[in-house]
Amino acid sequence: MPRESSVPACSEEDALSCCAPARELLAIEPDGIFLSNGPGDPAALTYAIDNVRQIVKTDVPTFGICLGHQILGLAVGGETFKLKFGHRGANHPVKELQSGKVEITSQNHGFAVDPNSLPSDVKVTHLNLYDGTVEGFCHTSKPVFSVQYHPEASPGPHDADYLFLQFLDSMEKR
Repeated sequence: MPRESSVPACSEEDALSCCAPARELLAIEPDGIFLSNGPGDPAALTYAIDNVRQIVKTDVPTFGICLGHQILGLAVGGETFKLKFGHRGANHPVKELQSGKVEITSQNHGFAVDPNSLPSDVKVTHLNLYDGTVEGFCHTSKPVFSVQYHPEASPGPHDADYLFLQFLDSMEKR
């Protein structure tokens, strides 16, 4: 069954909200773009996927979490799927593949990015140790990365602080 989406109505106060066209976001020359969490099926948010696809083509550092991670996955050419039970609550172990460190994370989502659908210029960086699903990825030639969990929740208590430092560093290098 095809997924439908409608662009949300934006007020003047919401000019730089989720429904702002990418060209408007890029016109303010942001240091970086943060794609936050939110509810629902990411594939239904076609306006957001299209905007993020345009942003990825630039060199603007982009960091996505939770729903932002899923939208970014779709924007780079990947696919998402509905999890049988979803990931809810704290204490979800996630392995950061480069270092081998395990982070204790907080999660609240029902969809995941399909690793087999990601293009060759995107690499998986984090895996869920409960079910092996993708918990993070990065673009290999753009300053773009994301994680499926909530690094701002600090359940570890500070296991994921390095992600925000990585985002700040990518903006400073620009």
